[in-house]
Amino acid sequence: MHSSATPPGLAHAADVLSGQLRAHLGKLFVLLRPRTGPIARRFRSWLRAHHFDARQVKALCSITPAAAAVVMGARTPAAFFEQVEYNGRRLAKLDVAPEQVIDALRHYDSLLDPWLGRLPPAAARDLAWARSQLQFCIVLALNNAFYQVREAEAHTFYQLADAGSQAGSLQDLIGRYLKILKTFCRADAARLQLFHAGGRPSPRMMPGLARPRLLAGASGRKWILDAELRRRYRCFWSIPLLREGRLAGVMQFGFAVQYRWLPRELHLLCAAAERCLRAAERVKLMADLAGREEQVRCLGEHMMRIEEEERRRISRELHDETGQSLLCIRLQLELLERMSQNGLRARVVEIRELTEHTIIEIRRIIAALSPAVLEQLGLAAALRQLTNRFRSLYPGRVRLQISASLPRLSRETETTAYRLVQECYHNIAKHSKAATVNISLRSTDELLRLSVHDDGVGFETGAAPGRNSTGLTGMKERVALLGGRFEIRSRLRRGTTIRADLPLGAIQARPAKRAGNTALQRKQDVI
Repeated sequence: MHSSATPPGLAHAADVLSGQLRAHLGKLFVLLRPRTGPIARRFRSWLRAHHFDARQVKALCSITPAAAAVVMGARTPAAFFEQVEYNGRRLAKLDVAPEQVIDALRHYDSLLDPWLGRLPPAAARDLAWARSQLQFCIVLALNNAFYQVREAEAHTFYQLADAGSQAGSLQDLIGRYLKILKTFCRADAARLQLFHAGGRPSPRMMPGLARPRLLAGASGRKWILDAELRRRYRCFWSIPLLREGRLAGVMQFGFAVQYRWLPRELHLLCAAAERCLRAAERVKLMADLAGREEQVRCLGEHMMRIEEEERRRISRELHDETGQSLLCIRLQLELLERMSQNGLRARVVEIRELTEHTIIEIRRIIAALSPAVLEQLGLAAALRQLTNRFRSLYPGRVRLQISASLPRLSRETETTAYRLVQECYHNIAKHSKAATVNISLRSTDELLRLSVHDDGVGFETGAAPGRNSTGLTGMKERVALLGGRFEIRSRLRRGTTIRADLPLGAIQARPAKRAGNTALQRKQDVI
């Protein structure tokens, strides 16, 4: 483990050593030093018999009173407690439980008991008190060390979970994970490769990468996939990412010096590798889903553009062909009317009036299909024309408010807003029986906000789809295609409110044609 700065807890352990306690500890250490060799051998023998490995034995022997006698004799108490915390962190990472450490220290105390029992009662009592105080300080430092390790592990897992939830792409996720794990294991460099996102290693390398490996020297470098990592560093950790027992990727860390992992570090890295693989698969699925949703959205926009183009084509053909033909028929009928006798003239007048009514209907259909005023004068003028036409046919009171600062918007935004109001008028005329209709259109820096409210019969929004649900569904889809927000509120006999927020998008460069209406310069234009 790399050395680290002395944590704040060390000072507290050293501070409890009073002058009297230090004096008694000095006497204890003087008497203890000649006997440390035999006691240490018996202590090591006991540790090996209880299946502690060499690294655990070395760490445990570094936190005993004998170790305190050596360090405090040459340095300060704080230096010894720094050694205790350092070895406490090693023991935690070596997967030694706190209870095992306490049992080992108690056994060491039992080895000192026969020797203390041979001292005069007063001296034995003073030294026993000094030994118990020293043990208390050691346990205090060990608790701090174990807490530091567990806190670092918990913080690392929290960061990994946070990175998995915030990552916007697979590369972003990999970058976040490597930064966290590189800091945790104090590596000098880190790489992560998912084999489904890049080239797979050769078949002869796959078995060697399928298990955690500590690699060093020329023989170890051949297992490192990244050429820069392989060239620059001396020691490497390789951690596999396994999916159902099969190798799906690998994390590899580079160190400038020889550095062995400790068991808890390895356990955390293996758990992190599993978490990383799950998060990567989740991010990839989300990216695929987002891509498919974007494809659907683009298809919807394309279909909407095709629909509007088809409306314009039909409108042009009705105007250029059918409309002109009907006008010619009407002119011929007028001529025939002048030349006819009284009995025939009545029939000709009836046919002419029917033709004129058909021309009016054709013009209405043309305006509904593709209002020319929307193309020429913009959304505000088109909505005023639509509202005037609706007001002439509907018995209720209709009020339209349009912000005077409304800019000329993109064709898609203006068309969508116009179709929303058109559909609202259609539903109100057909179903609402409202006495009052209020429509508001205003813009912010980023949104076009449309609100339509009527005091009609209303309906239950949570009920099964009804006769007017197709129109509402179409409105929702139009708003969704522009990335906007659609909201509908309605209750029986309480009226209906529809709100839509449309992103402004690109503002059209062409200026809107104004027909000299000075009322447009007012703060609010109210019809």
